[in-house]
Amino acid sequence: MEANSIQQVGLENKPSIKRKRKKGYKQPWVLHFMVLPAAIMVFIFSYIPMSGILMAFQDYKPALGFFDSEWVGLKHFRYMWENDYFLQITWNTLFFACSKIVLNLIIPFIFALLLNEVRNMGLKRSIQTLVYLPHFLSWVTLSGILIDILAQTGIVNQFISSVFGIKPIFFLGDGNWFRFTIIASDVWKEFGFNTIIFLAALSGINPSLYEAAEVDGAGRWKQTMYITIPALIPIAIVIATLALGNVLNANFDQVFNLYSPLIYQQGDIIDTFVYREGLLSGQFSFATAVNLFKSAISLILIVISYRLAYRFAGYRIF
Repeated sequence: MEANSIQQVGLENKPSIKRKRKKGYKQPWVLHFMVLPAAIMVFIFSYIPMSGILMAFQDYKPALGFFDSEWVGLKHFRYMWENDYFLQITWNTLFFACSKIVLNLIIPFIFALLLNEVRNMGLKRSIQTLVYLPHFLSWVTLSGILIDILAQTGIVNQFISSVFGIKPIFFLGDGNWFRFTIIASDVWKEFGFNTIIFLAALSGINPSLYEAAEVDGAGRWKQTMYITIPALIPIAIVIATLALGNVLNANFDQVFNLYSPLIYQQGDIIDTFVYREGLLSGQFSFATAVNLFKSAISLILIVISYRLAYRFAGYRIF
């Protein structure tokens, strides 16, 4: 009898639950209306252009359009994998992206720990502002500055020649030095942003933990090792896992504004290759195939990264 009555009550409550859910969706109609313009913009500029992926399976000619261009199936994808230069630019992209991900995680982590030990709040905020400012500079502006100071007659080479007595270094013309310049300048520009994230995580640590550790005789080093660092590990895991989705993004703006034909072999990446093949050479179908491959891999990596972030750090968006 009791089981039947409980089941009956549950059945009676189901319609009311459904009504509440429907009511909950109807109530914030103003908020839904506010999101509508953004949703329309995303649909127009992000979803409608996706019809262009048809070019990857065609011998696309602008004069014929999508419907009259010849269908060639996977021809461009086969040519992509048979092309040794594509493998080289894929390696360049992975090298740049992975190096930036690792260094933009380790350096801000260490810098946040050091900055957290500064007791003068005025000095601490000044340093924090100085390292954060480069994040707001566009790569167009920053590239112009780097080209001037890293030129063979620039201030850096003049300093090296006068102090160490060595020949000027061709930072943007030598392949190996170009790779170093790309990675170092990206870390310098972006590490301040990740530092802010780690400092925010540090501000959330319960001060009573440090007080208890101090009472137990723990110094600053042990407090850092057993309280501060463990508290930062979850946010570090989130940053690292979410960065996996950018493994094939080596920052087009930066490379495009700094590279030259002299260092294509060591400095060319997938995005700059697609730009040259598609817009400059008119190979629309091949460029679309390369970019579609990159987008598919990036989508898979993003899904994996969110799964890992939820599993190891409890982070989720939806």
